[in-house]
Amino acid sequence: FGFLQSKPATAFSPVAVTLDELGSAWDHGRVHLTLQTTWNGRKVGLCDAGTDMTFHFGQLISHLCKTRHVRAGSIIGSGTVSNRGVEIQGRKEWPKGYSCIAEKRTMETLLDGAPSTGYMRYGDTVRIEMKGLDGQSVFGAIEQAVTPLA
Repeated sequence: FGFLQSKPATAFSPVAVTLDELGSAWDHGRVHLTLQTTWNGRKVGLCDAGTDMTFHFGQLISHLCKTRHVRAGSIIGSGTVSNRGVEIQGRKEWPKGYSCIAEKRTMETLLDGAPSTGYMRYGDTVRIEMKGLDGQSVFGAIEQAVTPLA
């Protein structure tokens, strides 16, 4: 659970929704919707958020409460959204893509001996957005650009 308590401050979506607004997409402590990730306008991830989530939110909150004081209004994240690789013609592939460049580079290194994906550069943009069953944005998009310090 180190990933749970080791992250710095981060960006959040512009809209918060309650669980009842997710409808049938909220099941067994997980959001079962697709997270779309684009890098410079190119889709790099269409990951299913709940499918391969190791710990559901109840487990995450339970563990968090063992070591932290949690209050109403606390924001709890589940970590990077990704899906397990699948075997395709004798090679491990990730057909749903990635939501994390470091994860993608690690898989490339394990499979090919070296990463083929570069890191983001000044001017690059990344956008993440979760779509509901109706195709509409659930929380609004987070879009950020890499810029030098002013």
